[in-house]
Amino acid sequence: MPDSYNPLEIENKWQKSWDSDGVFQVHEDREKPKYYLLEMFPYPSGKIHMGHVRNYTIGDVVARYKRMRGFNVLHPMGWDAFGMPAENAAIQNNTHPAAWTYENIDSMRKQLKRLGFSYDWDRELATCTPEYYRWEQWLFIRMFEKGMVYRKESFVNFCDPCQTVLANEQVEDGACWRCGREVRQKKLWQWYFRITDYAQDLLDYCDKLPGWPEKVTTMQKNWIGKSTGARIRFGIEGREEGIDVFTTRPDTICGASFVCLAPEHPLVTGLAKGSSQTSEVEVFLAKMARQERTAKAIETAEKEGVFTGAYAINPVSGGRVPIYAGNFVLMEYGTGAVMGVPAHDQRDFDFAARYCLPRPVVVQPAGEKLDEATMQEAWTGPGTLVNSEEFSGMDNVVAQTAIADWLQAKNAGEKAERFRLRDWGISRQRYWGTPIPMIHCDTCGIVSVPEKDLPVRLPEDAGLLENGGSPLGSLASFYEVICPKCGENARRDTDTMDTFVESSWYFLRYCSPKEEAAIFDREAVAYWMPVDQYIGGVEHAVMHLLYSRYFTRVLEAEGLVDFKEPFTNLLTQGMVCKETTTCKEHGFLYPEEVDFSKDTPTCTKCGNPVAIGRVEKMSKSKRNVVDPTILLDRYGADTTRLFCLFAAPPERDLEWSDTGVEGSFRFLNRVWRLALRYQDAARNVLAYNGELAALSEGDRDVFRKTHQTIKKVAEDVDRFHFNTAISAVMELVNAVFAAGEKGEDIQNAGVARHLIESICLMLSPVVPHFTQEIWTSLGGEGALPEKAWPQWREDALQEDSILVVVQVNGKLRDRVTLPADADEESIKAAALATEGAVRFMEGKEVKKVIVVKGKLVNIVVG
Repeated sequence: MPDSYNPLEIENKWQKSWDSDGVFQVHEDREKPKYYLLEMFPYPSGKIHMGHVRNYTIGDVVARYKRMRGFNVLHPMGWDAFGMPAENAAIQNNTHPAAWTYENIDSMRKQLKRLGFSYDWDRELATCTPEYYRWEQWLFIRMFEKGMVYRKESFVNFCDPCQTVLANEQVEDGACWRCGREVRQKKLWQWYFRITDYAQDLLDYCDKLPGWPEKVTTMQKNWIGKSTGARIRFGIEGREEGIDVFTTRPDTICGASFVCLAPEHPLVTGLAKGSSQTSEVEVFLAKMARQERTAKAIETAEKEGVFTGAYAINPVSGGRVPIYAGNFVLMEYGTGAVMGVPAHDQRDFDFAARYCLPRPVVVQPAGEKLDEATMQEAWTGPGTLVNSEEFSGMDNVVAQTAIADWLQAKNAGEKAERFRLRDWGISRQRYWGTPIPMIHCDTCGIVSVPEKDLPVRLPEDAGLLENGGSPLGSLASFYEVICPKCGENARRDTDTMDTFVESSWYFLRYCSPKEEAAIFDREAVAYWMPVDQYIGGVEHAVMHLLYSRYFTRVLEAEGLVDFKEPFTNLLTQGMVCKETTTCKEHGFLYPEEVDFSKDTPTCTKCGNPVAIGRVEKMSKSKRNVVDPTILLDRYGADTTRLFCLFAAPPERDLEWSDTGVEGSFRFLNRVWRLALRYQDAARNVLAYNGELAALSEGDRDVFRKTHQTIKKVAEDVDRFHFNTAISAVMELVNAVFAAGEKGEDIQNAGVARHLIESICLMLSPVVPHFTQEIWTSLGGEGALPEKAWPQWREDALQEDSILVVVQVNGKLRDRVTLPADADEESIKAAALATEGAVRFMEGKEVKKVIVVKGKLVNIVVG
C-alpha cells in the first residue's frame, strides 16, 4: 500500500476493473433468493446534484450489502427522458430535444459511474427510445380495445408557455409545475385512462402496504378521497331536466337554500340564456376560465359565484331555491353540482353570507337552540332534525339513511359513493413524448394503429415551432396516413403521452430490457418482481407512485403479471439542505463565491460581507448547492458517499457540513494508517478464528470488539441505520488506536488480519474503492463486492468482565467491575462493599437491594 491515500487514482482503477470483469451484471438464478433494489430513475438534466448522490448512495449500500448476504441482486439504472423540460431547455439552448437529451444522458452516466454505483449497466434504458415506447403504445392499444382508454372533450388545465395540458397533480398554486407560469382552463379533446375503475382497490391496498411510510399512504388515501352519501335529483323550475347533486349529508336536505353548479357545468349557459343574468354569467365564466380549477386551489380561494336566473325544486320539501354557478364546485368531483346548506356547512355559510341567502337550521344540537339570525358559523356536528318534514325529531345520523331510502323510493335519488380521484388525462400537445398510436378516419372514426406498424416513431429530425409548440400537427409526413380499416386517407393523432406514463412501468422493463417480442419477459418479471426496496422522494407520493400502482393493476387485468402492488417496501429519503449566502450587491451566492477564510465571510466578487441565511433545501434559485464534481475532484467518491450516509439517517433531511466532509475524509485516512500499521504482519496469513482463551488479553479484546461490531453493523444496515453502523466501525478503529497508544499493539497476526478484513467487508458497501484497495494490498483475492458478509461468533461477543453501576436510593454513588459470570449474591456483596455505597449508607438501615444483573445495583436505605 502507498503511504498516503489517493482516492482519485484508486477509484478510477477499481471502477475499470469491476466494469471489465462484469462484476455487477446479474441474471435470474433460482438457486438464490432474489432482491430487487431500485431508485427512481433520473430525468437527464445533464448534471447530477447532491440529492441524486444521496439517493443513489443509499440504494447502492443496500444493494451491495444484500449481495454480500447471499441475495441475487437486481440494481438497474435508466433515464426518464421524455417530457417538457427537454423541450424548454432545447428552446433556451437553441438545440434539439433529442440531441440535448442524449448528450445529457452521456454526461450523467459518466458522473454516476464515477461514484462507483453497482448498477448493471447492461440493463440501462431510456424512455425516449423506440425500443421502449413501442411497448407503451402496444399497451395503450390493448387498453383502448378493453375500454380502459377513452377520448372526450373537456375543460383542462392549459399552460400557454409550455403549450400543453397539465394534470391536476401538475398544477401548483395555479401555476405550471415546470415553468411556473399561470395555468388557464381550456376545452380540448383529450385521451383519458380509466384510473377511477380501480379507485376502491387502490384505496383498499393502501392498508396492505406495511413497508411504506404512513405519510405516503395517507397522501394517497386523501388523493383518492372516498366519500359516502347520496345522489339527489333537484328539479328545475319550468324545465323537464333536473340537476343531480352529490352530498355526504342527505340529512340536511331541507336546509338547502341554493344549488350551485361548477362554472364548466353544461347547464350553466342554458339556464342563464334569455334571462337578465346572461351578461353577468358570461363575465363570471370568462373570469373562471383564467383561474386554476383544482381541488387544492378552490380550498383556499375566496368563495364567489353568480345567480343563473333559474330556480331548483327541493325533492323533499318542495321548496324553490336559486341556482348559482360558483368557483368552489368542481365539475370533476361528484356531479359538478352541490346543494348549499349554509347552516351546516362552513363553505356554504360563507357563500350565503356574501350573497344574502337564507341559512335555515335543520339540525339542532343537544341542549342548544340555533337561530340562523344570530349564528356566526355553521353547525356541522350531530343533533336532532327540525324543519325537515316527516323526518323532524329524528337523530341526524339515522336520518341520513332514512332520507336516502325515501329518495330512492320516490325515484329522486339513491345512496352513492364518490371519489376525489379523477380519470387520468394523458394527452399532451407537446413534441417530445410518446406518440399516441391512434388514427382518426372520417369513415371509420378512431382506429388503433395495427400492431405490425408499431412503434409509431417520433420524428427526431422535426424542428420545434417558434413558439415552442409541437411540429407534429403541421408535419404532413407524420400525420398523413392511410386508414388501416378502409384504406382511405386519414390523420394520425398528434398528441403525445404524459411523461408519467413512461415512469409507470419502467421497473418492469428492467427485468428484460432487451426483450424484442413482448413488453417484457414474463418469466423474468415473475422472478424479479415485485421490487423489494424502492427509494425515491416523497414529492412523488401521488403522481408517480399512484400511477405505478394503477399500471400494475392494468397489467394484472391483462394477465401479464400476477401481482397488484409493484413496490413491497418504500423509502422516501430526506432532502439535502444547506444555509444560503447572500451579498447585498450580487444576491444569492454559490458556496465557491464566498471567502470563508476570514472571521466575517465575504463575497469573492466585490469583497462585501456576506449574510449567512437559514438552512434550506439545496436549489439553484437559492444557489445553496454543492457541485458533486467539486467534491469528487477534491475528496473522491468514497468520502462523498461516506458523508452522505453518516451525516443523517436516510429518511431525515441532511444538513450540509463542510467540516463533516473533512471529518469523513480524515476517518478514511485513519483506517488507511491502521491498515498500513499491520499490513506486513497481516499479509498472506489466515484470519484468526480460534479460541479466545488462547489469545493475550489485549488481542482478545480486539477480537471480541471486532465481532461485536460485525453484529452491530449488520443489524443497523438491515434497519437502514447507516449512520450508526458507520459510527460502530469508527468506534472499533478508535479502540484499536487507543490500545496502540498505550503500547498494547496487536500481537497475533491472525487477529490483525481478522480486524482489517472485517473492517474492509463492513465498510465495503459504503466506501467500495477504498476497501477494495486495502483488501487487495493484504493479499485478498477477487472483487470485494462478491465476498460474503463477515459472520460473528456468539461466544466471541461475550465480555470477560462487566461494569456495574452502584446507586443508593436511585442516585449514582459508585461503579464496580466484576466477572461477567458473577451471580446475584456476588454482585450484591461487591456493591455493598464499594466506598461510595458505604459512605452514603452510614448510619442508615438497608431496607432493600435491587440487582439488575449485568447493569446496576440500587441500595434502598432509610
